[in-house]
Amino acid sequence: MRISLIQKDIIWEHKSANLTNYDSLLSGLSRKTDLVVLPEMCTTGFSMQAAQLAEANDGETMKFMRQMARDYGFAITGSFIGKGYDEANDNFNRGFFICPDGRATFYDKRHLFRMGEEPEHYQAGNDKCLINYMGWNIRLVICYDLRFPIWCRNTDNEYDLLVVVANWPETRAHAWQSLLTARAVENMAYVCGVNRVGTDGLKIKYSGDSQLINAYGSVLSSVKPGIEQIQTLEIDKDSLNRFRKKFPVWKDADKFEIL
Repeated sequence: MRISLIQKDIIWEHKSANLTNYDSLLSGLSRKTDLVVLPEMCTTGFSMQAAQLAEANDGETMKFMRQMARDYGFAITGSFIGKGYDEANDNFNRGFFICPDGRATFYDKRHLFRMGEEPEHYQAGNDKCLINYMGWNIRLVICYDLRFPIWCRNTDNEYDLLVVVANWPETRAHAWQSLLTARAVENMAYVCGVNRVGTDGLKIKYSGDSQLINAYGSVLSSVKPGIEQIQTLEIDKDSLNRFRKKFPVWKDADKFEIL
């Protein structure tokens, strides 16, 4: 499977401008990739203006993403500011995975970044997200989730690829890179982490440092920090399965129950 890492600046709280930029970028990837990975809150940046910016799963952002997936023939994943499913005024940092046929899977971020006041504006999700696409089992998590290994635990090889979409500040770039590698090694899976670049409306700077890492902990990508860049790489499930068979540490993993 071919994966495209979209390391990009995000125009602060301007959905339509960001969507137009993505359309321009992604049109050039038609027939060249199978999965496009965008950063966290890819149409707004890490904004706490949830009440003003939240939208439904059939709103502007998801309609646009579905159309791009259909038109260009690949899956798209990232996150946006999503509305709750009932009459309550609950909003979520909502991950999405849109297949070329329009099929959509959603994931509400489990771990909210309290240092950025995220819990004051968003509700936490409770359900894990597992997608089957092109014969791959893919798990989607969002930014701060990366710090919690039990939440990311790959029990009995339930996933082959962990996708982490983020707005992870430059000041903690070392932690970002280290945790991506740790999740790949301990879970014996590919890990794809895509982070934004640029400076947001709160003057927080992001260096990107987007990476694709294999189950050995080797970095396969060469995305440069601090600049907008797209890189497409191919991952191989057969080699992953051979490694898991040859070195089956997953059989000795501790069993955790997430309540």
